[in-house]
Amino acid sequence: MPRAKKSCCCFLPLFLIAFSINALEVEGFTPDREVVYKTVGDVQLKLYLFTPPEHSPTDKRAAIVFFFGGGWNSGSPTQFYPHCEYLASRGMVALSADYRVFSRHKTSPRECVKDGKSAIRWIRQHAGELGIDPDRIAAAGGSAGGHVAVATGTVTAFDEEKEDLTVSSLPNALVLFNPVLDTGPGTQAHKRVKEYWQDISPMHNISGNTPATIIFLGTKDEVVPLESAEAFKTKMAEKGIRCDLEIYEGQKHGFFNFKNKENYTDTVKKMDCFLSSLGYLESLPAAETAL
Repeated sequence: MPRAKKSCCCFLPLFLIAFSINALEVEGFTPDREVVYKTVGDVQLKLYLFTPPEHSPTDKRAAIVFFFGGGWNSGSPTQFYPHCEYLASRGMVALSADYRVFSRHKTSPRECVKDGKSAIRWIRQHAGELGIDPDRIAAAGGSAGGHVAVATGTVTAFDEEKEDLTVSSLPNALVLFNPVLDTGPGTQAHKRVKEYWQDISPMHNISGNTPATIIFLGTKDEVVPLESAEAFKTKMAEKGIRCDLEIYEGQKHGFFNFKNKENYTDTVKKMDCFLSSLGYLESLPAAETAL
């Protein structure tokens, strides 16, 4: 069942409650290993790795890192374990990242984005040890985790100053499941970030460096309006950047999660095709996609 943190919901805006309801924990999947990518005070943040069969540190495989949903308030890296296991079976190194959230660390969306950038920077720094191609690292996520992912590909603020900033935190591709794209006035997210909304809004920070993107969104999403994704796609096109928008008629927020097997399977197949088109996976006929 979806889980929300009851201890703080009464103090949170409705949009955060909606995010938390859809931040699912998933059982039955086990990472191959876990590593600490960042330490803040006494908090250790980990990456949970799923690797292809017979993977070697000498490989140069494409990689993808997922960020869980939960309204920057809660959530679990296990949400994207099924996606990670699938992509590892297809030949990618797939990682699910923990990052700081309000319910556990009393942090703001700024720290979420900082941690997202730190995760990508750490993966790129350690690509030689992980058997990863540093030039083929995708960022992915759902809902607020989708915001974290797309922010790493758009916003220029919120780097950790103590890190080696000569190592890029910019992903090479984006895979976004009902992501928060706009934090401007009039959006549900605005009250949470109003003091710095322009710096953290992906919609307002698209540049020529923003990577190729795929977005999955339902027409009945009560948190992320379809219009925001359409506007994002238009702005990407104006920059000459690929942005695939996969629209799911009648579907609500969180429709893609593992418990919704039909939507999960369809979105994963489309994700597979997108990553294959970028050369991150070997192409497979749709009938042979192992789901």
